Amino acid sequence: MTKVKLTLLILNAVWLFAVSEVSYGRHAAIIIDADNGNVLHEVEATQSWYPASLTKLMTLYMTFDALKAGQIRLHDTLTASSHASQQPNSKLGLRRGEHLTVEDAILAIITRSANDASVVLAEHLGGTEENFAANMTEKAHALGMYNTHFMNATGLPNNWQVTTSRDMAVLAWKAQRHFPEYYHYFGAHSFNYKGAELRGINKFTANYPGAEGMKTGFTCGSGFNLIGAAHQNGKHLIGVVMGGKTSQERYQLMMQKMDASFANLTNIDPARNINTMLTNSAGSPPYQLDCGNGGATRSIPSSRHVSYTPKHKNTSRIKSNVRGVNAVQPKTTTRIKTSINPINKSKIPPKTINQAKASVKPVSKLPAKSKNFHKPKTDIKAAGKTKSTQKVALR
Repeated sequence: MTKVKLTLLILNAVWLFAVSEVSYGRHAAIIIDADNGNVLHEVEATQSWYPASLTKLMTLYMTFDALKAGQIRLHDTLTASSHASQQPNSKLGLRRGEHLTVEDAILAIITRSANDASVVLAEHLGGTEENFAANMTEKAHALGMYNTHFMNATGLPNNWQVTTSRDMAVLAWKAQRHFPEYYHYFGAHSFNYKGAELRGINKFTANYPGAEGMKTGFTCGSGFNLIGAAHQNGKHLIGVVMGGKTSQERYQLMMQKMDASFANLTNIDPARNINTMLTNSAGSPPYQLDCGNGGATRSIPSSRHVSYTPKHKNTSRIKSNVRGVNAVQPKTTTRIKTSINPINKSKIPPKTINQAKASVKPVSKLPAKSKNFHKPKTDIKAAGKTKSTQKVALR
């Protein structure tokens, strides 16, 4: 066992050295102080982007909201539908009619980014995944995520499923503040399922000092995304990186931005706050990633700066061709077609509602950790081997 641990530490050291040599392409990012919402760093924070599996953070937010309201309990039993069982990787591999608890579904999403577990929760809470996605969008706008629109609970490719790094930082901040009793789940490195220990895939959580976890995401259209939270010397930061060219690049981008932000907490402009940032999104998602056998390569459309500004007033409702979803037609919308094939080919534009102002209080103290998952004793530990990049959607 000692030799195994030593080997893992060596592998992590090699991995950290390797990512230090990464050169970065265009990406979107933001780092905020979780105590007050001050923006410590941002790069194209209002640029429209595909969220990929960062979507699941909203799925979890909706789940925690239902738990807090007493609508469900952690040990309630959920049943996988045929639709849930047919989700692509990554997943638990649930079969139709198979059962799992709400807590197992939460941990499967956080540690393994399980698409099937996400759909099981969505169908249990919303009746259908489509209805749940409409509820996710409504909740996003109520939280102040004005440039976010969801079409599913997983983050699988859809041209109308968009967000910004600023909006995702708002979501992470609200999840941390609103649900302190469930926040510790994000720090899970593994969990026991059917007698087996399933290891997590988030290397930021496993390697960054003071990391509290959060969520990874990847599709060919989004690149490699990451939401991370960490504390050092009594300070808490939340970061979002979107559009990494490789999995390693997103981790190194996050670590470097976190390091710089922790070192610069005494030189902050209080006028730069996430609540007062301009929220109009800029352009359509800018990148098209070709996920061939040679890995992800990036091309940038010549019209990458096309304006995309949803109108929140004087809009008329039209019926979407997606069952259970009512969408709102923006007055002016210009989009760029992507090279990926979306799961839902709806051309109906995003549902929008009246803007709601976000007001966020300081983070509450974190509760004791659950016994249903395991956290390593050291800050540096391997997060386990991950599968090779897939064309549909992964972490």
